Amino acid sequence: MKRINTKLKICILLSLLLITTGCAKTLVDENKKVVKNESTGQTLTSNILCRPTNPTTKKIYEEHKVNLKKLPECSNFQITSGKYEGLWTSFFVKPLAYILLVLGNFVKNYGLSVIIVTIAIRLLAFPITKKTAMQSEMMKKAQPELNKLQKKYEGKQDSESVMKQNQEMMAIYKKYNINPMAGCLFAFLQLPIFIAFFEAVQRTPVIFEDKFLGLQLGTTPSVGITTNMFYAYLILMICIGVTTFFSLKMNAATSEDNPSMKMMPTMMTVMIIVTAIFMPTGLGIYWVTSNIFTMVQNILVKRSKENGKA
Repeated sequence: MKRINTKLKICILLSLLLITTGCAKTLVDENKKVVKNESTGQTLTSNILCRPTNPTTKKIYEEHKVNLKKLPECSNFQITSGKYEGLWTSFFVKPLAYILLVLGNFVKNYGLSVIIVTIAIRLLAFPITKKTAMQSEMMKKAQPELNKLQKKYEGKQDSESVMKQNQEMMAIYKKYNINPMAGCLFAFLQLPIFIAFFEAVQRTPVIFEDKFLGLQLGTTPSVGITTNMFYAYLILMICIGVTTFFSLKMNAATSEDNPSMKMMPTMMTVMIIVTAIFMPTGLGIYWVTSNIFTMVQNILVKRSKENGKA
């Protein structure tokens, strides 16, 4: 009960955080039509954090009466710049945008900055994600016993059978030192990080105006594949699909007896690919980098388990 209360408090805290958020708002014209940058096909954001540097982008904002004078230059952007927009923007979006800007100025590319910051965040979260990976490995070892237990009580829905099944299941979890909720912890934390990256990219002009390996960071693959850089965006989508599938596959604790669970990595991969088609390319780069980190981490954890070091 104590664990449930703790998780409930966390959920309430995050809900309050999101309620007070200042999120990315789409720029629309006087007819409420979405405004796009015709040269890149990107849908523009109205509440940007700093001034655009690209003349075309700057002109579009001025034509739609966005007061750029009140905004700082992106090179001078600070965490405290602009008005207060709630806890979410103040403590997540602006600090992340500031770090991306500072690092991007240093390495001379904001796409590379996204990669470096993603790796840094994953390294900071490594103690949590390592536990998640270890739980996944333990679950794989316990899976045969869990499958036998499921068959043992298959079709038995009376309260006594359900209670016994739960007791035996908890005994298996205890045997393999499995905490069912531990594996969900990083997935729970990953959502706000994902949203923060989305807003940092969408609301910072020098980031969404920049390119990485020919990919416009603010342009969605759905738009990018219609340009002359078709193959670059296609390769990005392939990378998102492949890295997502294998990172999910490595974490999955499935067996031949459970075909529906075997299909889960494939189904999730398809869902993520469909979502990624309509997300900024900068976010796709974040996702691929995070997936690669997950795969490398899982390989290292598995080897340490086999060598008896973890």
